[in-house]
Amino acid sequence: MEEALAIAPGDTLVFERFREFLKTECGIHLAENKQYLVQTRVKQILEHNKLSSLSDLISRASLSPQLRLEVVDAMTTNETYWLRDSYPFDLLRERLLSEIQTKKGTSQGRIRIWSAACSSGQEPYSISMSVQETQGIHMPVEIVAGDISPTMLKAAQRAEYDSLAMSRGLSAEYKQRYFTQVGEDSWRVNPDISRRVSFQTLNLMSSYTALGKFDIIFCRNVLIYFDQALKQDILRRFHSCLNPGGTLFLGASEGITGVEDYYEMINCRPGICYIAKDLKA
Repeated sequence: MEEALAIAPGDTLVFERFREFLKTECGIHLAENKQYLVQTRVKQILEHNKLSSLSDLISRASLSPQLRLEVVDAMTTNETYWLRDSYPFDLLRERLLSEIQTKKGTSQGRIRIWSAACSSGQEPYSISMSVQETQGIHMPVEIVAGDISPTMLKAAQRAEYDSLAMSRGLSAEYKQRYFTQVGEDSWRVNPDISRRVSFQTLNLMSSYTALGKFDIIFCRNVLIYFDQALKQDILRRFHSCLNPGGTLFLGASEGITGVEDYYEMINCRPGICYIAKDLKA
């Protein structure tokens, strides 16, 4: 199996086919030097499906939606931790939530936040913990969390984490306040935090229309995997999902190149966020 999987110099066309397959399915732009990454991540899929080569996998996946999901799941990077980069969550507590509530007034019902690539759930639950920490918020807050990976979504919905996951960015105070130990090495997010969050499978290349409008979108450290044209397309479609004046959080190495007419960049000191311009104004 390992011999068949190895991408020898003569197999570069097969690797190019796989790169194109991955880009078509989920938008990931795989670098030319990632042959070893592919070999490592799809090895179990080959063995489980009794396939002898990467070429066989591509051919079979083109006919099987389930196998396509398995491949995308295996190739998706799921690096995440609690309260990542801290400043977006500080902004939520210190300013954004209260400003949105004041702007909307009680007649407009709720504040809506979208975690557009939620991985195993740390980001949307961190958002919910930040909501819980904010004084004077009487308006309901709805957090919609999506991800392309079925494995990650199941983990997020389970809302249980081991000690390694709990140690990544979570203070002892938050651990005690918002989690309940349910096993020797397992902690579950408390219902007052998890109840705000709903999860759904989401491919960022698909339509977002059914999701409705949001006041805040988190999509951090995801666009770096896409080419420039797809990044711009996604950012434009995010804009259509944001209420005028809504806030977009991207990763530290991501930006709005090519779509500056849609957003105003705000230096938060520390960090940067982007405000959706009202294109009708």
